[in-house]
Amino acid sequence: MSNVIVCDHPLVQHKISLLRDKNTGSKEFRELVQEIAMFMCYEATRDLPLKEVQIETPLALANAKIISGRKVAFVPIMRAGLGMMEGALALVPAAKVGHIGLYRDESNGSTTHEYYCKLPFDIANREVIILDPMLATGGSAVKAINIVKKAGAKQIKFMCIVTCPQGLKAVQDAHPDVDIITGAIDEGLNENLYIVPGIGDCGDRLFGTK
Repeated sequence: MSNVIVCDHPLVQHKISLLRDKNTGSKEFRELVQEIAMFMCYEATRDLPLKEVQIETPLALANAKIISGRKVAFVPIMRAGLGMMEGALALVPAAKVGHIGLYRDESNGSTTHEYYCKLPFDIANREVIILDPMLATGGSAVKAINIVKKAGAKQIKFMCIVTCPQGLKAVQDAHPDVDIITGAIDEGLNENLYIVPGIGDCGDRLFGTK
């Protein structure tokens, strides 16, 4: 089954609490999402392999370690995933970026449809980290993972800020090989399929559209 990693660093937990507050405005909300994504990306890249090289410091030769071989691609799920992208890139600026656009069927909240997809040409050779602030029903996450797997990616992680048991189960059942990095596991979903207590509609709060 998927390995679920909860990023319990005090700074992450503090910032998620501020994110939850309904009085947090769009500007601060965007900044918090970026900051949380940067901290969580530290956890998501913890297992990148290293190799030893020799470098010359101002004083002497030294054996040092650098990341070996494995390159990274970030793939935000539009539109809310875009809010996490800058934070992730701040930590791994050399990463390539793909985009997947999905929307939820209003007549069936768990069904998602693809409207856009543009991925790096060499995605099969990269560790892919899919970004979406919310893992609710799991429909969008499963669909996005299907898309990147079809493109050839084999090393995939899913990074979200808040999730719930239903979303975790959906991804674990469909893609047991995909690790999930999250900041919080909430109680569950309400009748409108929003995470409770959650953070509300993340896209609307990010971009001030409601």
